[in-house]
Amino acid sequence: MRPAALSSEDRARALRLLGSGDELDVLVIGGGVVGAGAALDAATRGLRVGLVEARDWASGTSSRASKLIHGGLRYLEMLDFGLVREALRERGLLMRRLAPHLVRPVPFLYPLTHRVWERPYVGAGILLYDTMGASRETPRHRHLTKRHALRVAPGLSPDVLVGAVQYWDAQVDDARHTMSLVRTAASYGALVANQAKVVDYLRDGKRVVGAVVADQETGERISVRAKRVISATGVWTDETQALADAASVRVRASKGVHLLVPRDRIDAQTGLILRTEKSVLFVIPWERHWIVGTTDTDWDLDKEHPAASAADVDYLLTHVNRVLVTPLTKDDIDGVYAGLRPLLSGKDEDTTKLSREHIVGSPVPGLVVVAGGKYTTYRVMAKDAVDEAVRGLGSDEWDVPASVTEDIPLVGAEGYHALWNGRAALARDHGLPVERVERLLRRYGSLVGEVLDLIAADPALARPLPSGDAYLRAEVRYAATHEGARTVTDVLARRVRLAIESADRGAESAEATAEILGVALGWDDQRVGREAAAYLRHVQAERDGEGQPDDLGAVAALRAQGAG
Repeated sequence: MRPAALSSEDRARALRLLGSGDELDVLVIGGGVVGAGAALDAATRGLRVGLVEARDWASGTSSRASKLIHGGLRYLEMLDFGLVREALRERGLLMRRLAPHLVRPVPFLYPLTHRVWERPYVGAGILLYDTMGASRETPRHRHLTKRHALRVAPGLSPDVLVGAVQYWDAQVDDARHTMSLVRTAASYGALVANQAKVVDYLRDGKRVVGAVVADQETGERISVRAKRVISATGVWTDETQALADAASVRVRASKGVHLLVPRDRIDAQTGLILRTEKSVLFVIPWERHWIVGTTDTDWDLDKEHPAASAADVDYLLTHVNRVLVTPLTKDDIDGVYAGLRPLLSGKDEDTTKLSREHIVGSPVPGLVVVAGGKYTTYRVMAKDAVDEAVRGLGSDEWDVPASVTEDIPLVGAEGYHALWNGRAALARDHGLPVERVERLLRRYGSLVGEVLDLIAADPALARPLPSGDAYLRAEVRYAATHEGARTVTDVLARRVRLAIESADRGAESAEATAEILGVALGWDDQRVGREAAAYLRHVQAERDGEGQPDDLGAVAALRAQGAG
């Protein structure tokens, strides 16, 4: 398998072939983690596959999660043992084989607040969690005294714990992982195109036989014929079903908001998991920041632009400050992001009690809908969706093979460990600090050479972006030529993460990013200026929304800036 490039030329070629009239075996709608996973699953079964996304890869839920690959400790308490076991198995696969360059261990401290009964209760649950995981990729949990816990996390107030249990899970850069799934699917022959929105289905009587796809950049509409269509559209499931006059799967949107604060604002060597009256609150180590989240509230407003309000920010600060020696303030916050979880509709009005288990259905012939689930189990969801889609698709001469994705490493995974072991030599060869090469390896894995080649050809691309030294200009060029980025927001919000990691939300990098994209994508000066200005409006709109008291005000602020 040779890694495919998600370039402008490859996108144009994919759209041309999708609209050629040649029938696909499977067309997947939705470029989040489940849709990307389904495209990879189908392509590696030897099927002819298309994947289209209305906006950017991972632009919805799959770039706005807690960035954890985990079984979900709280699901043990809900007796959802099957879901936890399944998720922990997937965690092991991702760390060991599928994406070791993107998924890595992360420690968490569970503070104990009650004497006598709580330690055996929590300890038994986490022991079960470790046992069900059966993974050597993460250390086993350990019990800590109060004194030991405060050595590991001096930033915790001594008054809020009597001891602690430390355990390990894993984390991922969700947007990069999803994009890597798309690249891997394309490498196995899938025809993939972002900025390509399904506006209708093709029908033969009641059967869905394809879709009408609008190129969001040119306005052109193409008809894509397919034997089966898989809808993996998350919180937009109801809308994409409605195009087929169907409504068998119902999804509710729950908003989750996260804050990013610099690492020096909380004195700790480990993440935290804290109980709240509704759910749990995580404090997650993330490079030079902590991610604090999440909220869990019903959302029935603009699905394309979920907005964080002052109430969300206050909720998170209030709850995390209950356990900290030095409280966080709004001035400590570098980034804020809001995302929508697609929860299966149930009778319980509290979204925190709705199961993350997924459902696969076929509301009309030719159309398969997959919904629900959690990020960690995307591969299982994708497999189940493709299994349903290919039912009856074989012939007397050929049966559709079973899923093989548990053995398919993503682009960048093969050879990663060897390159990591040789990172010092790699740094010397390219005149870069070892720390820089390590960061690049954790983002690109064994594809790091493609980024370094850009720097060798144009040393100016070794300069960091203005918003900080975390990301190089070469990464912007690479995002356009190899990773499917089409706008400044695609780059700063998803390929690199300056939109949430820098205090200026990437604003100081907007112009430089637009100029680099302009060279790669053939923009004129006017287009470069428009793209940079659009990103600055987006940043201002989000900041304005965070100052509004509630969801309605936050959405109104987005719309006032033209971002909503």
